[in-house]
Amino acid sequence: MSLPKERILEKASVLFHQQGYNSTGINQIISEANVAKASFYQHFKSKDDLCIEFLNRRHQYWFEELSNYTSNSKKLKAKVISAFDFIIHMNEKENFRGCCFLNILSEISKDQENILTVIQAHKNDLRIFFKQVLEDELLATHIYLLFESAIIESQLFKSNEIVNKSKSIINSLI
Repeated sequence: MSLPKERILEKASVLFHQQGYNSTGINQIISEANVAKASFYQHFKSKDDLCIEFLNRRHQYWFEELSNYTSNSKKLKAKVISAFDFIIHMNEKENFRGCCFLNILSEISKDQENILTVIQAHKNDLRIFFKQVLEDELLATHIYLLFESAIIESQLFKSNEIVNKSKSIINSLI
């Protein structure tokens, strides 16, 4: 059996993704992770602190997976297309739940700047990823916006249609 902190993070990850951040309470996480309340607070001062740790881990996992998906592509266009293939992979793996960073962004208040900062850092790293691949800031911004909108649209319609159309657009852009 995993350590209490890992059980809390694993359960929070599932619940935040399935139910949303605001609909998931600390007591539910504690109960389903099978930990004592004192154990929860030993590892996390608040639900926001848990969210930050979850997002930081998700960021690391997500970029490792994106890197795995794009690393075999040597040509620029193929590397960008493979990033969109990664969206399809994640949609199928996670049942079109979309971007957990944007999902949580839609739920936080203006006072939760610490969570906002983590979300902004994730999105900034994605912009940097495309800028490094494309070596053209304007084109990288265009692809980044196409990437983000493809994630949102695929979540909204539970379909990879827009992701595939985005790949066609990339073929005409690059």
